Amino acid sequence: MSINLPLKKTSFTLDTSGVMGFFGGEEALSAMSTVHLYRGRHLLGWYNSPGSYTVAKKFGQLAKSRLWDGIFPGPNPTPEEMFGLDGKEGPRFIGAFSGTDMTPTGHLAYLIAQKAKDTEEKINLGGRETTPGSVSIIELDNVEWHQGDNVPRKKIVHALYAAIPITSSLAACLACAFVHDWLASGLIILGMVSSGLSCLVIGSGKLHFKRVEPSSYAPRGDGFLLMRNDIVILKGAEKQVVSITKGKLVLDMGCIHGEKFNAVGICSLLLLSQFLIQLLLVPRATLFGQIMFLSSLAVSWAYNSFLSSLEKEKIQTDILWKWLNEPPITKFVLPNRTSEAACACFILHAGVDRSRKSSTDFKPKKILEYMIPNDTRVWEVWRKHVAEQVLSKQKIKCFRPIEELVADLDDEEQKLLGQLLEDAEHGYKCYQKYYVGINGLSLDTLA
Repeated sequence: MSINLPLKKTSFTLDTSGVMGFFGGEEALSAMSTVHLYRGRHLLGWYNSPGSYTVAKKFGQLAKSRLWDGIFPGPNPTPEEMFGLDGKEGPRFIGAFSGTDMTPTGHLAYLIAQKAKDTEEKINLGGRETTPGSVSIIELDNVEWHQGDNVPRKKIVHALYAAIPITSSLAACLACAFVHDWLASGLIILGMVSSGLSCLVIGSGKLHFKRVEPSSYAPRGDGFLLMRNDIVILKGAEKQVVSITKGKLVLDMGCIHGEKFNAVGICSLLLLSQFLIQLLLVPRATLFGQIMFLSSLAVSWAYNSFLSSLEKEKIQTDILWKWLNEPPITKFVLPNRTSEAACACFILHAGVDRSRKSSTDFKPKKILEYMIPNDTRVWEVWRKHVAEQVLSKQKIKCFRPIEELVADLDDEEQKLLGQLLEDAEHGYKCYQKYYVGINGLSLDTLA
């Protein structure tokens, strides 16, 4: 029995070279960059994916040799840089006890800052409002880091949507075979195999956190990440805090591919060959075969676009937070930078152990200078006064101008100082309400 080929009598043909150039490169790159973040994702790349030329030229740069540098010219980035797991600069970090001043911090500190930014805050704008800012407190004391352990990846749910483009590519292949268009069928199979092998090889690296081991005699690691309008306070031992500020995500591909990543280069060459073969031979297929081929590309492009829509940094942040055992985070908004700085300074002082001689290493005036570096007489007096109240053992803090401190100030400067001290008092009240109250601390022990 002969099979009537659909669209056999038409003289119309598709210019697939133009269509194939339109589909897919950036979306395919973005989808491939998430392959290590989902459990089992590297096993689900068996579909005829568009953008093979772009993916090949990009990931081929991982391979290190004269041969690969000739085929895929450009810099040789690290796997972490290639997949967007490193390279973001975190905000400035100031250690309250260690004296650390780190600018900039690393990728993990950047993710922590993003987590604080996305956390829902408690709003209290009762004071003088200028430019509101937030104070976030992250408690790291109970965090246990394990050197070299694999990162907990996201569940396979999103990755399982790959069944749609896999099924579509397989159905298109079988439809072409049914009408005896073996060329189109073979080209679809070529796309499925090259995409699947590349996803399997490129996605086979092991992702883990690399922590920094400080001295066991190092002081407590409490400090803060300083941003334009916000402050993120990290409270914990030095080994926990420094692992955030200096630690990094590491993608270990050398254990599988060797230091030169030759397997990645071979897969990139396969993708490049696939692109050229399909570009030259698809026009020789029947119109029906061409339509089936492009249909499989379209479905795969839609899936890659879906993966691209998932925020990679948000996924990394969720993975980091899960790895940290979801430490408690408290965030509240204050009406101005002055209240924010005073509140943060009191929170940092709550970690001082007065029984230790090293407690004198906590210098609130210097901390306030980092937060508000304005070099004027009024601000100098304000920092000195607030620092004295932070260190004061009195339960009731005084935020009224002291005569000996304001003697050299003009009338307008004295009025400004009074206003700034009222802001500091508001910050202290927020500290009492949101930090002391929530954590069940006693002002007797903190004084």
